[in-house]
Amino acid sequence: MLIRVQRGRVNRYTAMGMVQLPAKARSTLAKEFAVRIANSLDWLFLTLILAMSAILGLSALLVPFSPVKAQSAGPFTIDETGRSFGSLQGAVNAIGDQRGTIMIAPGTYRQCAVQTAGVVIYAAKEFGTVTFDRTACEGKATLVLRGLGAEVRGITFSNISVPDGNGAGIRLEKGALNVTNARFLDSQQGILSGNDPAGRIYITRSTFSGLGTCENSAGCAHSLYIGNYGELTVRDSRFERGRGGHYVKARSANVVIENNSFDDAAGSATNYMIDLPAGSRGTIANNWFIQGRDKENYSAFIALGAETVLHPSDGLVVTGNEARFVPGLQRASVFLADWTGSRLAMSGNRLASGLTDYERR
Repeated sequence: MLIRVQRGRVNRYTAMGMVQLPAKARSTLAKEFAVRIANSLDWLFLTLILAMSAILGLSALLVPFSPVKAQSAGPFTIDETGRSFGSLQGAVNAIGDQRGTIMIAPGTYRQCAVQTAGVVIYAAKEFGTVTFDRTACEGKATLVLRGLGAEVRGITFSNISVPDGNGAGIRLEKGALNVTNARFLDSQQGILSGNDPAGRIYITRSTFSGLGTCENSAGCAHSLYIGNYGELTVRDSRFERGRGGHYVKARSANVVIENNSFDDAAGSATNYMIDLPAGSRGTIANNWFIQGRDKENYSAFIALGAETVLHPSDGLVVTGNEARFVPGLQRASVFLADWTGSRLAMSGNRLASGLTDYERR
């Protein structure tokens, strides 16, 4: 090591370029040098550690973490919350006693559901692309409804049967019901209801095909069978290809049956087109009826009060309807058979040869 000696403004070295220090001084100087080296190494090590930490931290941020795999969305989505479920019943349970809309993805489902509360809308995301097939809850129907109300939009129910012969797409036990753009196919019944004198049912733009049977111990099943409900409205719908029973049977106090077609040409063992066995007020208007050959009972198209009468029928309006037989068929029948003797308002009905407008029974 060189020891620089400053003399004035000129730096000179000893003659040999080295200064011989005493042993004690050399020892002290060595210790100081060792401390300085150690301190330098400490700072270098610390700097390296900090640099490595920064690099590793940055790498951790740059490397994407693997999140928990999201559960695949189910086909039943509650529109108000965005939650999806793998089962229809799960979505109904999630709505509970609230109001909600279940949007259903296209597909054919072997599922059913029971609604005990709330107001639920069951809606196909695309009308005509959702089918519930061959499955009934509680031995009753695909949808068993006993909440405050329900609405069904654009859904098909098919091949529903149960041991007692009353298998339906919808079993309405209480509450209001709206049905639009639905199809009920090849089942024992389309819609079957209980009794709810304060309830209301509204059906529009729907098809009832291949329904009804009288081959079970529970009695006849019908395409549409409504109990003692306060109001029933059926508009712009089609009834066809019945397999027994009546096309519409209703004990409602008030009915509006308008702009529908009742095509019995391909029916088998069917009965009345419309049966109002407990009496009803309201309107039967602008419907089209055709009676087929294969009938269990062809004596009337419409029957009024044929069983225990619960409601007055005075003022029932029957107007603007058209009724005929299938081509080539000639028989005698009655357009409206009345067991009540009520004062009805019948006018403007266009009837084929062989049809009597009205008959008191």
